[in-house]
Amino acid sequence: MAEFLTHPALGARHGFFTRRGGVSAGAYAALNCGPRSADDPAHVAENRARAARALGAAPERLVGLRQVHGPVVVEAEPGWSDPPEADALVTNRPGLLLGIVTADCAPVLFADAEAGVIGAAHAGWRGAVAGVLEATVAAMERLGARRGRIAAVIGPCIAQASYEVRADLREAVGDGRFFAPGRDAAHFQFDLAAYCAHRLAGIGRVEALGLDTLAEEARFFSHRRRTLAGGGPLGHQLSAIML
Repeated sequence: MAEFLTHPALGARHGFFTRRGGVSAGAYAALNCGPRSADDPAHVAENRARAARALGAAPERLVGLRQVHGPVVVEAEPGWSDPPEADALVTNRPGLLLGIVTADCAPVLFADAEAGVIGAAHAGWRGAVAGVLEATVAAMERLGARRGRIAAVIGPCIAQASYEVRADLREAVGDGRFFAPGRDAAHFQFDLAAYCAHRLAGIGRVEALGLDTLAEEARFFSHRRRTLAGGGPLGHQLSAIML
């Protein structure tokens, strides 16, 4: 069974999936849902199908993107044969399962349950700085959502204690409140989840699961963990929401 986490704030069917409950092997074990990885495509397809079915959706209703760490948001369309390059998607169509994949970046799921509008965003630091989260809220508003009713939940991502960065990233973010001192004057610890929550100030509710993808190897894939280990294959977990 594909394992996933939820939060009551959203009021819509959703799941922040872990790496448990899939068919992939080795470094991709087990629920790798990253379609652009070097994993066996048949395994990835089965993993994504398992995740969709776990949320009560037909596998063909799971809609994804070619994520590029930018601010572009698109309205989801069923049956994309060639998904667009974007980092967030929104819909007001019942039965469409919006999915994004992450491996340290923040997955953020959105819902205005009263209006029947949902969204899903992939927010690494670049996308967050570029405004992908605000753009997702704006796209939801164009479909009838109201800012004051939108709830957002920030899923498992790399935590501040695990996220060492250099001064150039601190300068790009431009707000020192989200950085703690690092091991020396050239390094800092970045709080990605808190920064994402800050970018969403003004919507109805923002919550975070508070789970560290790097620290919990048995539950989550992590790009930084893979980098610290010297490279190699990398899997991705799925986060998804539907009306």
